[in-house]
Amino acid sequence: MGNEGKKIAKVIVNLSLDRVFDYLVPATLRGVIRAGTQVVVPFGHSQRNGFVIGLKDASGYPEGKLKEIAGLRESHPEVSEPLIRLGEWMSEYYCCSREQAVRALLPGAVRSGRQKRRTLDLYYLNCPVEEAQRFVLEKSSKSPARCAILKVLLGHHGISKSVLLHEAGGGASALPWLLKSEMVEKVSEAFDRDPFRGVEVARTSPQPPTPEQACALGQIEQMIDRKTKQHTLLLHGVTGSGKTEVYLQAIKMILDRGRDAIVLVPEISLTPQTTERFRGRFGEMVSVLHSGLSDGERYDEWMRINNGRVRIVVGARSALFAPFKKLGLIIVDEEHENSYKQDEAPRYHARDVAVMRGLKENACVILGSATPSLESAHNAAKGKYLLSVLSCRVDDKLMPEMEVVDMRQEAIESGSVKVFSRLLVEEIHQRLVNGEQSIIFLNRRGYSTQLICQSCGYVARCVDCSIPYTFHKKRGCLSCHLCGAMRGAPESCPECGGKDIMYSGMGTERIESIAKKIFPSARICRMDSDTMTRRNSYEVALDDFRCGRTDILIGTQMIAKGLHFPNVTLVGIVFADLSLHMPDFRAHERTFQLLTQVAGRAGRGDVRGKVLIQTYTPYNVAIQFAVEHDYEGFFSQEMEIRKQLCYPPCGHLLIVHFHGANEGEVAKSAEHFAEGFSSFSMGRVKVSGPGPAPVEKIKGKFRYQMIFRGHPLKDLKIKLRELALNLKKTKDVRIHIDVDAVSMM
Repeated sequence: MGNEGKKIAKVIVNLSLDRVFDYLVPATLRGVIRAGTQVVVPFGHSQRNGFVIGLKDASGYPEGKLKEIAGLRESHPEVSEPLIRLGEWMSEYYCCSREQAVRALLPGAVRSGRQKRRTLDLYYLNCPVEEAQRFVLEKSSKSPARCAILKVLLGHHGISKSVLLHEAGGGASALPWLLKSEMVEKVSEAFDRDPFRGVEVARTSPQPPTPEQACALGQIEQMIDRKTKQHTLLLHGVTGSGKTEVYLQAIKMILDRGRDAIVLVPEISLTPQTTERFRGRFGEMVSVLHSGLSDGERYDEWMRINNGRVRIVVGARSALFAPFKKLGLIIVDEEHENSYKQDEAPRYHARDVAVMRGLKENACVILGSATPSLESAHNAAKGKYLLSVLSCRVDDKLMPEMEVVDMRQEAIESGSVKVFSRLLVEEIHQRLVNGEQSIIFLNRRGYSTQLICQSCGYVARCVDCSIPYTFHKKRGCLSCHLCGAMRGAPESCPECGGKDIMYSGMGTERIESIAKKIFPSARICRMDSDTMTRRNSYEVALDDFRCGRTDILIGTQMIAKGLHFPNVTLVGIVFADLSLHMPDFRAHERTFQLLTQVAGRAGRGDVRGKVLIQTYTPYNVAIQFAVEHDYEGFFSQEMEIRKQLCYPPCGHLLIVHFHGANEGEVAKSAEHFAEGFSSFSMGRVKVSGPGPAPVEKIKGKFRYQMIFRGHPLKDLKIKLRELALNLKKTKDVRIHIDVDAVSMM
């Protein structure tokens, strides 16, 4: 039975109550309202906006006591029923309110209803061409302005007023007469704000697949045609192996079957170049969704998707909820990236929600990476996902030569600690002579990581966060990289007044300064969040590098993945062990992934690449496996450790966070929360805390956490969700739950 006869709507209102309310559907709206419709409902003594999440025949309340839906939210698009169901699953799985989950399905620009499609008044000739020509011949001397306008319109099909009057040489006073006489017609036409405006792309054709690519495409086609039980494929392809070409040809299969595709990339910075590749193959069928768009652009792009005017969307995390009605394929590129995890409620992981959306809508999912997350590799090993491996670069290009530089030995031989090893300096000089390009990578921005007084030991720390300030020399300031606070760099110690202060540690700004002294003739560009501040900074910098206007590119992890520059033959990784010393069980995995991804930028052209890894821990297993391009070896060894400690993917990880301005209140609230589990059977779940987080204070808020790891967590999550959503709230302490947390910090 359809929705036509159902009189009761289940509605959630725009308050985080995590409750569903029953409302009567007015007779005039039966058959109109469905799951996903946005409505206005009476609520208390006011009216509230809400979403219908379902319809039913009867309520547990007498109909006489039910209030009636007041009306529809005009100009607010519906959310499809499959997406509403996905939102409900997210609410349960990620332990957040239903309202938070459903709000995540719509961009704010669409949800608010404030954005509208832009319109433009265009002017058209509204009479037969012969009549207009005759008027011009007969009236050119008596009505020159009217004739000038008609001459312009004879050569244009629809033109704006400003352009019309400019080409006619004036004549604003003549236009009303022409409109009144109906020789000219004014039409208001809607048009899209186009994020691709002025961007031309070269069209491309499908490339003959390599044997490994052909095997992957065969598996994908079997998945699309439902010849396998799995609906998800892990595409494990080394850097430069042609994963993007597999994506493109898989999308063509989906389009040929009348269905649509979503392509997710981990960061906004990767979206322009990815979009360029997909537009080069599929043209105007491609849309884009990410937070770098203006509200108007985001609204128009979403409406184009919703109205079926495009078939493919490329974007960051939230593009996963693109409103396709016939979704056939979701691609998650660089699936291992932590940026797919949302850091506010609902704290979903786009990779995992993509798999669930695919399941709910009978769509296939491709997870692609050169360094798959241990979670995805584990699912493939268990047979939950199909696995396809691209072990060779296209055109039989060799993987880069990897060499470790032991900076401890370097310091002994040179008598001092150097930033650039002698070998790295020699190799960069050689690239400059050969007309080749180099990349220098350091995953830390700024000039120096802390200011220290050598007399009294004072360290300049952020007053609102429990970390030292980072020194930014160009701006002449100390900056906190957690809260963004800034203060002037002192000339003397604020504690003892001494002048014996020093800056220690290293960031990309200092690397750039040193590189300019060592290579004075080189054209050097730095790419990090300090330099990429304008809307198109990233595209300009990469275009300069692509066109050979930059010799050395220095940057953080924003240059570590997805970039394809055939003339880059050298990558130097400075302080490669930075991420190894983080207090997080994923430290080795992230180091291995980062080194492999950065190394993959080298040697993608005709010349074999070389990668120099400068480190003080040369025998660390993550570094050694990265040097050998040995993912399987790293996976096997790391999995043994995860099994022993019951960390993902051998168990789930869930963290309950508590934060507030008063440390005593935060600790008290965490203990009170923990008491709610005093009679709850934990089974095989291990509990740590509550206790202070590794970074105890951020933005003036003290932070405590409880950590749960193990399996199964289903019953535990139900209990946690109930406690977190129903516990008596205090304005001083906030509680949130992070399911499948990617960071312990």
